[in-house]
Amino acid sequence: MVSLDKAVVARFARGGEHFEVLVDPENALSMREGRDIDMEAVLAIEEIFKDASKGEKASDDALKNVFVDTDPSVVAKRIILEGELHLTAQQRREIQEHKRKELIATIAANAINPQTGLPHPPQRIEKAIEEAKVNIDPFKSVDELVNIALKAIRPLIPIRFEEVDIAVKVPANYAAKSQGPIQRFGKVVKQEWQQDGAWICVVRFPAGLQNDFYELVNRLSRGEAETRIITRQGQK
Repeated sequence: MVSLDKAVVARFARGGEHFEVLVDPENALSMREGRDIDMEAVLAIEEIFKDASKGEKASDDALKNVFVDTDPSVVAKRIILEGELHLTAQQRREIQEHKRKELIATIAANAINPQTGLPHPPQRIEKAIEEAKVNIDPFKSVDELVNIALKAIRPLIPIRFEEVDIAVKVPANYAAKSQGPIQRFGKVVKQEWQQDGAWICVVRFPAGLQNDFYELVNRLSRGEAETRIITRQGQK
C-alpha cells in the first residue's frame, strides 16, 4: 500500500453523489495513461470515501447506484480513470520535471535533423522546448506531450521522427557474441550467415539512436564491422 503522507485525493461525482479515494499520484497518473498498474501500488487505503478528509465512507447503496459494484478495487479504478486527481504544488512540480526529462529523452531517441540526417543532441532539444515555452501538463501522457512539443519546436529547429534500416556485417571472429546485443538493440528485419562465418543483418530502430548503435557495433567488433544506412522511414 501507498504511504498516506504521499497520497492525494482522486474525486468522482455523479447523480449528486461524491466519492473519493486516496492514491499515489504518480501511479494514478500512470494508470490514467493506460499503463497496467497493480491497485496495491495505487491505493493508500482500500476504501471508498464520501469525504476522505473526514473519514466518511461511501455507502454500499451509493456505490451500487453509481458503479453497480461495491468492490473497492473496481470502484477505485473507475474513480481514478474518470474522476479528478488533486495534486499538491510540490507533487505537480516533481511530476512535471519527470515528464520533461522523459519528453526530451523520447524526442532525442527518435528524431533527427532532416537537413543533415544526424540526431539532435538532447541539450538542443531541451533548449528548443524552453524557448518554445512548451507546457508540461502532468495529466498528459509522454506520447501526447511529444506531439505538442514537436509542433512547438519545429519553427526553431529542423526536426523529424524517423526510423532507419542499417545493414551490418560482423566478421566471423565477433559474429557469435555480437548477434544477441544487436538483436536486442532493434528489430532485425533480415539476416544471414556467410560461408566465412561472418554475420550480415539489417536492423531497424529509431533514427535518433544511430550514434548509440554505431558505438555498440564498434565495441563488439573492435571497429572491424561494416555498417551502411539502407533506408529511412519518416514517422512524424
